[in-house]
Amino acid sequence: MTQLIVYEAGNPSHVLLQTSDFDVIAGKVAALGARIERWEARHPIAPGASNEEVLSAYGHEIDRLKRERGYTNGDVVRIKPGNPNWPELRGKFLQEHVHVEDEVRFFVEGTGAFYLHLDDKVYQLVGEAGDLLSVPHGVKHWFDGGPEADFTCIRLFTNQEGWVAHFTGDAISDAFPKYEIAA
Repeated sequence: MTQLIVYEAGNPSHVLLQTSDFDVIAGKVAALGARIERWEARHPIAPGASNEEVLSAYGHEIDRLKRERGYTNGDVVRIKPGNPNWPELRGKFLQEHVHVEDEVRFFVEGTGAFYLHLDDKVYQLVGEAGDLLSVPHGVKHWFDGGPEADFTCIRLFTNQEGWVAHFTGDAISDAFPKYEIAA
C-alpha cells in the first residue's frame, strides 16, 4: 500500500503523520519538491517480460518525464528474493546519501520505501506497483526494499553513469524503522 509516515528526525518513535490517502501523500511530497504519480501500462505486461517490453509499456510516461525533466536515459532493475547481492546492496542503499540528479523510480512490481531527511523530519514514502517516486537532487535520503526485496523498477537518469551516490556519513538511518517493520 502506498503510504507516508512522517517522523521527528530526532525522535523516530514520534510519528507526526501516517496516511495512505494518495491525495494527501501527493500534496505533502510535492511541498517537499518530491513527486509521486500513478502510472498505468499502455498494454498488459506478461510475467517475465523483457526489459524492452517493460519500457515500451510505460513509454508514454517515460517520454513525458524526459521532456519535462530532461532525463536522458533509463533502465529496468529487478531484485528478487534470494538475490545473493541484495544484502550488500541493501546495506549501501540504507546509508543516508544525496545525488546530483533526481532519484526517479517507477515500481512496475513490488514495493520499497524511500526515507527523505529534510530539516527536523524524516518522511518515509512507501511505493508500490504503479507508483512513480522521485526524490529531488540534493535531498538527503535512503532506500529500503526490505530483507527479501522483491521489486522491478524503471529508473530514469540525466547522468549517463546511472546511480551515483554521495554518502553523508550520518548514521541517522540506523535509528528508523526498517521497511519490513513499517510495511
